[in-house]
Amino acid sequence: MKTYAQQDIKKGNIIEIEIEDMAFGGKGLAKLNVGEGKIVMFVPNTIPGQIVKTRIFKKKKSFLEGKLIEIVSPSPNEIDLAYQPISGAPYITLPVENQRDYKKNTTLEQYRRIGKVANIEELFDTYIESPTSFHYRNKMEYAFSTIRYDFEQEETLDDEFALGFKRRGTWWIVEDLDNDSGLFDAEFENKLKEIRVYLEKTGLPAWHPPKKHGFYRYLTVRKSFANNQLLLNLTTSKSGLVHFDKKAFVEFVVGLFDNRVAGILHTINDSLGERSHNDENDYEMLFGENLIQENLLGLSFEVSMQSFFQTNPQSAERLYSKVIDYVMEDTEYSKDDTVMDLFCGTGTIGQLISKKTGVQVVGVDIVSEAIENAKENAKRNEVETAKWFAADVGKFLTKFPQYEGKIKTIVLDPPRGGIAPKTLVKVAQIDAQRIVYVSCNPATQSRDIEVLKEKGYEMTKISFVDQFPHTAHIEAIAIFEKTKD
Repeated sequence: MKTYAQQDIKKGNIIEIEIEDMAFGGKGLAKLNVGEGKIVMFVPNTIPGQIVKTRIFKKKKSFLEGKLIEIVSPSPNEIDLAYQPISGAPYITLPVENQRDYKKNTTLEQYRRIGKVANIEELFDTYIESPTSFHYRNKMEYAFSTIRYDFEQEETLDDEFALGFKRRGTWWIVEDLDNDSGLFDAEFENKLKEIRVYLEKTGLPAWHPPKKHGFYRYLTVRKSFANNQLLLNLTTSKSGLVHFDKKAFVEFVVGLFDNRVAGILHTINDSLGERSHNDENDYEMLFGENLIQENLLGLSFEVSMQSFFQTNPQSAERLYSKVIDYVMEDTEYSKDDTVMDLFCGTGTIGQLISKKTGVQVVGVDIVSEAIENAKENAKRNEVETAKWFAADVGKFLTKFPQYEGKIKTIVLDPPRGGIAPKTLVKVAQIDAQRIVYVSCNPATQSRDIEVLKEKGYEMTKISFVDQFPHTAHIEAIAIFEKTKD
């Protein structure tokens, strides 16, 4: 094994290392000989067995962190695929079975280390895989840029017209997507090159991210698995808008995809931030409607371009089924019992529970638009035993004291950043018999175990759900039972 001198491991240096293992969050792990000692180095988006070039960007006494620059040689575990490699799927060449093992083992370690759950293997229930490993996403966002990375020349070129994904570690360089990435709709991605060529011929420029000028900025696409339709949103600036032929653009896109096109939107965004929507969230409808339909476990949902919806609906069905199993497990509900759905979003979980059990459901979310969407979906699905409130979760009982002491089970599904400790304490004070905690970030859920334990709740069971194959993402569903006051 190579030995590095102290001057080799300075911040900013590029070194070549072999990845030996994987840590939580998809970080490749290497153990470097430095002088007479050893130091651990973490490099995200790498696979054990790879030899990579990495730039050191963080240096601590006990570890280093690097950014991936180049994969010098692949891991012997990797397989060849016909899909175009993209930065958003760093583990796509690793068999799904290997991905599962790494995700499961590194996530369990989070609960041992952060949550201090020594018997986590005994509490572990099941690992739920996505029904499909490829083409599972129902939404994708493609970026334009005048700065393009050329794979053949292996260099970055300026004054170009690029449409695809941002190069790993950058917000200004775009890699053209010429073929199916394996994540989204295959037909659409195989024809994205034709859309790029058409738009480039209009003579209007792509966006220049560092200089903050140009015309074409983003192309966002939603897909309905229920009816195989596409909803597109082209985001541009105002500069040059008078020269953009909207009618011709619609005719071109409909010509490519025929009756698969449910709608085409145009959004103007002159903000300096790198995002596809504007602050007013307004748009012009160029064709069709701003809605597609999706089905989840027998319920129907109308999804707009702006609304939140599960990105992998087929896997979401499995996640929601497990949540319902945990809500129902060894518990009998009467029609007078109440289940509270906190951070409910558009109310999917609450509606499913209501349909399955017939109990009263109270959905709470601070985003008023999401609550309006929940009400509309509940009406469409004839869900009559659910009520929806636009309110801060931590302050809900202060505003609606009639529910105090009447909640039998809480479903808790906070955003990726987790739930604020003070809010979690207030949730525990609701004094529900059971909390079913859904987390898209097991690290924050692990952190919350101690707070819940102090408030009398013990974790009794946990499952993992792989909603996003080929990424480091994993979700967790845990049962916390009230054992003491």
